[in-house]
Amino acid sequence: MSSYKDNKVITIGVVSELTGLSERQIRYYEERKLIFPVRSNGRTRKYSFNDVERLVDIANKIEDGMGTFEIRKTEKKVKTKEEDRNRMLRGQINAAFKIRK
Repeated sequence: MSSYKDNKVITIGVVSELTGLSERQIRYYEERKLIFPVRSNGRTRKYSFNDVERLVDIANKIEDGMGTFEIRKTEKKVKTKEEDRNRMLRGQINAAFKIRK
C-alpha cells in the first residue's frame, strides 16, 4: 500500500510555490534525471509530496556546491548499498527459516 506522499498529483506551479524553485529549475532537475514526474493525459507534469521533499534536498545540495552529476552519483551509491543490505537481510532470514528459492 502506497502512502499519500507517493501519489503524483501536484502540478509544477504548486511545486514551485512550495519549494521556492522556479519552474525552469524543476524542469532542469528532471532533464538531469534527478526527479521523475509523471505526465497526465494532457502532458501536464505531476509530482508527489516525496518529489517536493526531494527537490528541496537537491536545491540544498546545489546551494552547498554539489553538481547534478555528483548528486546523481551519490544517490546511486546509496541505493546500491540499500539493495545490498536488503539482499543480505533476506538471505539471513531465509537461512534462519531454512527457506530455499
